[in-house]
Amino acid sequence: MNEWNWAGDGTVMLVGLLSACACALPGNYLVLRKMSLMGDAISHAVLPGLAVAFLVSHSREAVPMFIGAVAAGGLTALLTQAVHRFGKVEEGAAMGVIFSILFAAGLILIRQATDHVDLDPGCVLYGNIENIALVARIGETPAAVINLAIVFVLNVLFVALFYKELKICAFDPALATTLGINANVMHYALMIIVAVTTVASFEAVGSILVIAMLIVPPVTAHLLTDRLWVMIPLSLLIAAATAVLGRVLVVFGPVWAGVEVSANTAALMAVLAGLFLFVALFFAPEHGLISRSYHRLALSLQIIREDILGLLYRWQELDVRRTRPAHRDDVLTAVGNTLISRWALRSLLRRRQVQIEPPTKPGDEPQFRLSEKGLSAASRLVRAHRLWEAYLEKHFNLPLDHLHMPAERVEHYITPQMRDDLEADLVEPSRDPHGREIPEEDRP
Repeated sequence: MNEWNWAGDGTVMLVGLLSACACALPGNYLVLRKMSLMGDAISHAVLPGLAVAFLVSHSREAVPMFIGAVAAGGLTALLTQAVHRFGKVEEGAAMGVIFSILFAAGLILIRQATDHVDLDPGCVLYGNIENIALVARIGETPAAVINLAIVFVLNVLFVALFYKELKICAFDPALATTLGINANVMHYALMIIVAVTTVASFEAVGSILVIAMLIVPPVTAHLLTDRLWVMIPLSLLIAAATAVLGRVLVVFGPVWAGVEVSANTAALMAVLAGLFLFVALFFAPEHGLISRSYHRLALSLQIIREDILGLLYRWQELDVRRTRPAHRDDVLTAVGNTLISRWALRSLLRRRQVQIEPPTKPGDEPQFRLSEKGLSAASRLVRAHRLWEAYLEKHFNLPLDHLHMPAERVEHYITPQMRDDLEADLVEPSRDPHGREIPEEDRP
């Protein structure tokens, strides 16, 4: 039976935690600036920098590797901007071209390096998080933990010190320039931070999986909130959850499932990050698919309810000329005999805005009329409709038969303040362009 070993499993979890959180911090700004592919580009394009640093120094020490990574990351950003600006190439395409070429060159250089020393390309691509605790001496903190802790603190300081500048540059680089903030300097500083974070995470999660840690937690957080000051800590929380749950599932998952399988912690972290993203995609309170579908349905239902109220108002307004009152089929035929229309009519009955009156003669259908509450709501809607028709006729000189449809679309969104403004603009009109009386304002 698998048991938790704090010296081994705890170290692996700590490495995953530091790596995921360090990546998530700059990843927030890549997502906001719609430069997620740049994170992917840098995570792949630093490979030639690492290979050149090793070939020059013949060492895998942190300092030359960081220098090589920073140089490659800066080169990637510069070449991408050059191709985009001078070559008139779309920015995403420019990123794809540059990182593909540099990544291929990096793989060739790494292969050359492996002829001279044990430099495992698979470790660079997929990470070596499972064996990090094994390479350290007893009682010694693994170098990966120290490096990632330094990078995480560096990223925290970078975000904290330049929070305002990064925020303005992310949302409006032109505004940042007018405020005296050099948007280009902030851009390349962010790219350097991404490059340093990427190379620090290579040993843990590798160049392929680092992009998941860099982008997926911030994207998930962005689905859950539109506030940057909430998005950043939320992305850190999601990143931390992927690391902790990832290691726990690697250790205890096979026991709980009753199977004998082995899994890679970094890969499971990426899978969990993807699962969190899909959960947020469906269940986010504002941007989730279920929430958005619910709001669209609620809006459709509200519009049909108001259409029915307006229909019954006009029906009762012309009742003196009609031979019979409105019946259920009349209402549903006018607004469309659909499931949501029948639902809207039942909703109006429950709200007591529409009432059913018994037939005047045996065998006749019950008639539908507005209650006092419904009449008040319907009069406000019809007032908005007819004021808008009068406004269009005054300012746009449209033919009479071109006024109804635009007003019917807009009437659902006209606020009380807008009704007052329309009335003031029209100098208190009493009738619409068709000669129909405009109801008096009836505040709810």
